[in-house]
Amino acid sequence: MSLIRALSKELEARSDDSLRALFAARPDLISPMAPDFPALAARASARVSVQRALERLNKPEMQVLETLHLCTNADTGHSVSAAGLKKVIAGSTLSALDPILAKLQELALVHRADPPAGSPATSSRQRFYLPVGSLKDVIGIYPAGLGRSYTELVRLQPAFAQRVVQLVAELRQSGADIHAASTPMDAALALQRWTSTPENLRAILAAAPERTVGLLDKFGSWAMGAVPQAQRRASVTHESHDVGPIDWLLARGLLVPLDAGHVELPHSVGLALRGGAIVDDFTLTPPVPELGHTSAALRRNAAMGAIAEILRLAAELLFAVREQPLATLRSGGVGVRELRRLAESIRLGVHETAVLLELCAMAGLLRLDVDSSTWVQPPSLEWLNLPRQEQWLWLVNAWLASERAPSLVGQPLTGPSSSAAHQGAAGTTINALSAEAQRPDAPVVRRRVLEILNELTAEAAAPDGKAPVLDARAVLQRAEWAQPRMSRRFSSLVRGILEEATLLGLMGSGALTQLGSAMADGQPEKAMDILGEHLPAAVNHILLQADLTAVAPGYLAPELSETLLLMADAEGQGPASIYRFSATSIRRALDAGQDAEALLAFLREHSATDVPQPLEYLVQDTASRHGRLRIGTSASFIQSDDETAITDLLREARTSALSLVRIAPTVLTSSASPRETARVLRELGLSPAVQEAETAVVRFKRTTAVAGSARPVYTAPRTAPPEDDVEAQLSVLRQHRAVPAGTTGEASTQLGLETLQTAIRLKQAVTMNVVDNLGNANTETVVPVSVSGGRVRVFDPAKDTERVLSIHRIIDVEPAGELRS
Repeated sequence: MSLIRALSKELEARSDDSLRALFAARPDLISPMAPDFPALAARASARVSVQRALERLNKPEMQVLETLHLCTNADTGHSVSAAGLKKVIAGSTLSALDPILAKLQELALVHRADPPAGSPATSSRQRFYLPVGSLKDVIGIYPAGLGRSYTELVRLQPAFAQRVVQLVAELRQSGADIHAASTPMDAALALQRWTSTPENLRAILAAAPERTVGLLDKFGSWAMGAVPQAQRRASVTHESHDVGPIDWLLARGLLVPLDAGHVELPHSVGLALRGGAIVDDFTLTPPVPELGHTSAALRRNAAMGAIAEILRLAAELLFAVREQPLATLRSGGVGVRELRRLAESIRLGVHETAVLLELCAMAGLLRLDVDSSTWVQPPSLEWLNLPRQEQWLWLVNAWLASERAPSLVGQPLTGPSSSAAHQGAAGTTINALSAEAQRPDAPVVRRRVLEILNELTAEAAAPDGKAPVLDARAVLQRAEWAQPRMSRRFSSLVRGILEEATLLGLMGSGALTQLGSAMADGQPEKAMDILGEHLPAAVNHILLQADLTAVAPGYLAPELSETLLLMADAEGQGPASIYRFSATSIRRALDAGQDAEALLAFLREHSATDVPQPLEYLVQDTASRHGRLRIGTSASFIQSDDETAITDLLREARTSALSLVRIAPTVLTSSASPRETARVLRELGLSPAVQEAETAVVRFKRTTAVAGSARPVYTAPRTAPPEDDVEAQLSVLRQHRAVPAGTTGEASTQLGLETLQTAIRLKQAVTMNVVDNLGNANTETVVPVSVSGGRVRVFDPAKDTERVLSIHRIIDVEPAGELRS
């Protein structure tokens, strides 16, 4: 029976509560709404949907599912029960397996099936299961980390098939107790029987060189390994006493070469190494890492210091970008030269500056101006005027929701983006604010890392208030148990996430802080209250000294820090920064529109000491020499010997668009181009002469006003569909009964593919209803050979030819033949 139809019947028999639980665990099944149960079963069996469901399973659940896959055969109807699984899962019990199988059935990853043919009568009281059809494609070629069988390797590896008969003959000559073989398939079966039990394998390995068993142990969790010159070494029989363990294993077929550099441990050998069990490390409890501890005070102080520092640095970075926007590379992102310049201006390391820059950009504190190709600060930025608690929450919400991974900046480029042309333009590493630092799965991984940190902290909490110190190893260890299918995503991001969490105060002194715990629980208001209670207030005064420096005795208020940076150069790093006044820095403030009196008034207002006389003299002297020379902009000028005519032009209302300025009795300047100025003067009845070609025309760029950044609000990724959608789906399903076999609908394509794939495995003929180019339907009996890329290659016995058909032209497929030899 079709697996999809069997699953459809089981889904239809479920209660509404059971279907609600299924939709909550696999929301993609009803997006969009399924029209009937066969369509729902087809979606639940689809490869992409099954892959998503497997990403949420923990290690023991995955072990049971992979073992069930290895122990069943849908083509022959060979199902398996919990009792059958218990025999090949070491350390398991029926009380442990039954709930896991029930959960897998609830998730529609397995469904109930009849007992295998020939089962004893007592088995009727057991529950037997079969997995969904696409599980094999999703799990891959090494389920449970075991390799393929010898027979499959002979069928798929031509080089191994060519030498396997000779290999068996050489083993017999050396005295091995193995059956003779005349064909590659016979040889594969002989090798399979020779290595089928742990006792046989121990006897074989008794004569192996030293370190052979240790080498085989490395294949304990994965069947493939890297071996240089694997095929060449396997083709030579080594009988010398100093032969190495790899050559010894290759010569006896215990390792099978796949290509020039890789080998595979066959299924029977791997099973024998595990003592005959498919799973030899089954446990329902997650591993408990060995953790150190830190005091609550150290954790809190480290977090508060990090938060105050990140807010200060963000404000300083925004000031630096406002003074000089960041230019982008032609290939995108900010180059190393620009990044170093920014790092020098805020006195921070290049990598730390890159991470800070990414955080500010993902929070909307910086925007890309498409006209100038520079990163700038948006006008009227709300963040600068918020209380520090709200500034912190703004950054954290943006970090949690962003699909960028700041810590990837500076790492080597990999994949298609690292082509030679790309590297020539942007270097060999990921640039800040470039597309290569984009990771769509970053929000999900960040959220899960925070939850794991929270779980480990709760489990290891000490009675004296100490908090466990957590590192990437502990997080990865728990992640590999909780979601083994996502472990590769965690391994590439978790270290950077922990680094960024420390910068934001979610971790302190290596431990998850109360702020981090509150954000992991989805309680930002609680985090704000904690921060308001413990974060030191911003300092609103400085200490002026006679050596033309000012000392900040703490973290300065944003408005004070901004003005101080305008009139002095910051030195050093940390909360007690030093600001040095110079003629250049005072001139910078004067250029920004300040005057001497305003600068001195600001210093008197915010200084805890009197303004030193040297500093007062410096401000007044620099201001007295400032502005003696003035610089303006002009696109064209008007010159006339008639001073009266010049005066009349200034008084003429119709020349207001030219922005005329008199710089001499007979000379005016205009902000308009020579051509535009001449046009306006001609409209007044004058006859101007343009002396020069329009090479000096100023062309004004269109400036797009960038709106102030909206405050980011983090919303945790939805794990369940809205309740209204679930109820609407249930209503549709109850109104439509299961569609009979052979009818068209959403499930027909998936049912047809299932029939084709089954026929390919069994070498079985099928009857297909195919539509030709003219729209005529023809019934054909053919033998499918392969399916890929929306096409099926078939053998037509009547014409003794092969041809390729498009799947979308096939209306219906039904089995129509016996097994072919």
